[in-house]
Amino acid sequence: MKLNTQQLNDLVIQVRRDILRMVHAVNSGHPGGSLGCTEFMVALYQVIMERKEGFDMDGIGEDIFFLSNGHISPVFYSVLARSGYFPVSELATFRHIDSRLQGHPTTHEGLPGVRIASGSLGQGMSVAVGAAQAKKLNNDLHLVYSLHGDGELQEGQNWEAIMYASAYKVDNLIATIDINGKQIDGPTDEVLNMGSISAKFIAFGWDVLEIQLGNNLEAVIAGMLEAKAKTGKGRPVAVMLHTEMGNGVDYMMHTHAWHGKAPNDEQLAKAMEQNQITLGDY
Repeated sequence: MKLNTQQLNDLVIQVRRDILRMVHAVNSGHPGGSLGCTEFMVALYQVIMERKEGFDMDGIGEDIFFLSNGHISPVFYSVLARSGYFPVSELATFRHIDSRLQGHPTTHEGLPGVRIASGSLGQGMSVAVGAAQAKKLNNDLHLVYSLHGDGELQEGQNWEAIMYASAYKVDNLIATIDINGKQIDGPTDEVLNMGSISAKFIAFGWDVLEIQLGNNLEAVIAGMLEAKAKTGKGRPVAVMLHTEMGNGVDYMMHTHAWHGKAPNDEQLAKAMEQNQITLGDY
């Protein structure tokens, strides 16, 4: 069932609530980047991707997604659950021993929606490129999407894969870079200044577009539809998604402090007060 604009925006708020409650319950996890990518993930699974019923690991006959920056698993799990991959009630098991919802996504427990273990940063680009090539070999016209952190691009393996993708015209791949300018140790330009990420992708032969309002659902949908229209033309596509870490919770925004820190009881109550639409907490 397609959701209307109001329902999509309500879902964004509900996903924020899920993220906050998940990390608070175990006093562990990464709320900052998760909150910053909420609009993107909701747009991707509810509007952009062509998905088939059920789940299988090969993903033939549908678009598939890889989360490279696996530490933002809370937003991934919430959106997967609320898109029907597994029961919403299972979100309450986040980071528990023997849970399928570990701090970084894993595959050994067979969680629907998760095709790779991720969180060892820098590897997702290689996986996405390989999966996109596999679709071409299988004559599958569907697309591969991936999400990466800007700080994650400090890992060198990314650039080998980025170079390879353009050289072999992997034009059924849309890689989105979450540009929030922050990582666990501070601002990205202070930890390791990478200059213009978009200019680098252009120099490596990719088609690049920018979504300046990465926390505006309508802007994200429009930008990703534009990216989709650029596929199949001989170049892989990179989307520069400009977001705010901790978006939607005032005290988490404009700082890297909440990259990997859970709110206490008082802080949770304040955050939930700022996100009051409730579709159904688990």
